Amino acid sequence: MIKRIHILGASGSGTTTLARELSQKINYKHFDTDNFFWVDTLVPFQEKRKVSDRIDLLKTALEHNEKWILSGSLCGWGDIFIPSFDLVIFLWLPMEIRLNRLLEREKLRYGENIKKDGNEYERHIEFMEWASKYDSGDLNIRSRKLHNKWLSELNCNILKIEGDIELEDKINQVIEYIENIEKQDINDV
Repeated sequence: MIKRIHILGASGSGTTTLARELSQKINYKHFDTDNFFWVDTLVPFQEKRKVSDRIDLLKTALEHNEKWILSGSLCGWGDIFIPSFDLVIFLWLPMEIRLNRLLEREKLRYGENIKKDGNEYERHIEFMEWASKYDSGDLNIRSRKLHNKWLSELNCNILKIEGDIELEDKINQVIEYIENIEKQDINDV
């Protein structure tokens, strides 16, 4: 049975949105790696949490829930959780769509502060440049190449959903995939 799901992809690919909506649909607890990676500050995403603290917090959260979906990337810092995954879902979107989504999200979070004279401008530009390198980046950054390498080393079910697909269609793909795995498990018994 699929009880522990991890959804990853580039920033802006929809991992959190899919995880949140899917968790409500199938009644699983949703966790996002950003809530463990970053210290909760007044202005979000300013202070990274120590790796050992991230791991301890995430471990405690996951241990207290039988069925969960974890969204976001934990490649490198959270590899200790790999044996927990029953299913890993990889999302990919074309760069233009992702960057447009990220820009809108940045505007919502920081408003006028991301404009040239704003106090979040430099961080915003740095973030957008980093996000734009996902498809072309090497193994030293969060990139498609790194994610594909990481996926190739997993020993669990993997579902790749690539392209600009409506959220409801993604949810249906995941549910159908899970149902097929569970039918197969019953037939193998």
